[in-house]
Amino acid sequence: MKAFKAKAIYQNGSLVSLPLFTENGIVVSRNDMAGDIISFDDKYIFPGFADVHVHLREPGFSYKETIKTGTLASAHGGYTAVCSMPNLKPVPDSEENLKQQLDIIERDACIDVYPYGAITVEQKGEKLSEMDAMAKNIIAFSDDGRGVQSDELMEKAMLKAKALGKMIVAHCEVNDLLRGGYIHDGEYAAAHGHRGICSESEWAQIKRDLELVEKTGCSYHVCHISAKESVELIRQAKAKGLDVTCETGPHYLILDDSNLQEEGRFKMNPPLRSEEDRLALIEGIKDGTIDMIATDHAPHSAEEKGKGLEKSLMGIVGIETAFPLLYTYLVEKGVITLEKLIALLSDNPRKRFGLPGGTNEGDKADFTVIDLNEEYTINSEAFYSMGKATPFEGWKVKGKIIHTYIDGKEIF
Repeated sequence: MKAFKAKAIYQNGSLVSLPLFTENGIVVSRNDMAGDIISFDDKYIFPGFADVHVHLREPGFSYKETIKTGTLASAHGGYTAVCSMPNLKPVPDSEENLKQQLDIIERDACIDVYPYGAITVEQKGEKLSEMDAMAKNIIAFSDDGRGVQSDELMEKAMLKAKALGKMIVAHCEVNDLLRGGYIHDGEYAAAHGHRGICSESEWAQIKRDLELVEKTGCSYHVCHISAKESVELIRQAKAKGLDVTCETGPHYLILDDSNLQEEGRFKMNPPLRSEEDRLALIEGIKDGTIDMIATDHAPHSAEEKGKGLEKSLMGIVGIETAFPLLYTYLVEKGVITLEKLIALLSDNPRKRFGLPGGTNEGDKADFTVIDLNEEYTINSEAFYSMGKATPFEGWKVKGKIIHTYIDGKEIF
C-alpha cells in the first residue's frame, strides 16, 4: 500500500485534498494512512494524460524518433498512454507488418502505446487493409496523414470497422483542393507570396464522412480539426446523435496564421488558420463539440525542418509542451478551468478510446505530479524527443511535470 499526498488530487472530475492510495498498481479506497507515505507538498496529482495522435516513427523512420525516445518524451510531458499513428515503414496494414511495431513497443516503450492499423493498404486509399487480422491488436483504424479520397472505399471501411467493433479515426483532406498549398490560405500567405491551403480541403471531407457515418452507423473520430466550419459540422452531427468525436491540437488553440514566421517550425498539417478559426475552436472546447486535445506530435530531423515554410516537411513536436502551454495560456487566462483541461487531456480520450489508467478508485494507477507554480522557458534542446521543431521555442510557461507514474511506479 502506498499513499500519495499532494496539495490537491484530481479524482472523478474534481480537485480533492484526500491522499491517493495505491496497492498492486491499482487505485484503492482507504481511510487510514497505513503503508508508505509519499508527499508532494504543494504539487498536484493528475491522471496521466492520454494522447490519441502521436507519431513515434518506428519502424521505418528511426532517424526522426524511436519508440524509446518518443515514449520517454511522452512521460516527460506527463503522458502515460499514447496512440501511435500508422505512417510507418512498413505500414501496419497487415498482421505481419503490425507485429514489427508491436515487438518494438514491447521491448522499448516506457509508457502504454496503442497502435493504429491503417485503413488502406500502404495508406494509398485504393484497397482496404487486412482489417480483420489486425483488429485484436489495434486501438482503431486510421490512414492519418492522408484522407481516404474514395467515397465508396470509405463507406466499406466504416462498415467493416463497425462489424469489428472498432472506430474510424480520420485525417480529413480533399487532395483536389490542396493546389500545392502548404500554409493557410489567409492574410499571411497573401502578404508573403505563399501558396495557401483552403479550409474547405478539411471541412469538405468531414462533411462527406459525417454523411457516411449517418448512413453506416460507424463509430467515428476526426483528427486535428483546425477550421471554424469543421467545428460547426461536428456540432451539428452531435446534435443529430451520431457517434462522432473529434480532437484539436494545442497549437491551433494558442496560435493563428498571424504568428507565422519564415521557419519550418511553424509548418504543420492542417496549418495554423485565422484568428476567427482559433476562436471557433476555443468555443468548441468550451461547449463540448471538441472532445479532446491531442498533440499530433510529429518529429522530423533538423535538416527536414530547416528549409523554411515552403520546403520543410509538415509537422511539429508537442508532447513535452502541451500541458504547460495549455495551462498557461488557457487556464491561467481564464479561458477554461483546470478541471476542464484535465478532462480534455485525460478523461475524455480515455473514455472514448477505452484506455485504462487514472486516479479514480479501481483505475490502473497511472498519474503525473505537476508543480503548477514553477515557471520556465521552453527550450527544445531540453526535449527528450529527437524532434526539436516547435513554434513555442522561448515561450515562458508555468506548470512543470515533476514525476510520471505507471501502475503506481515512477517511470519519470
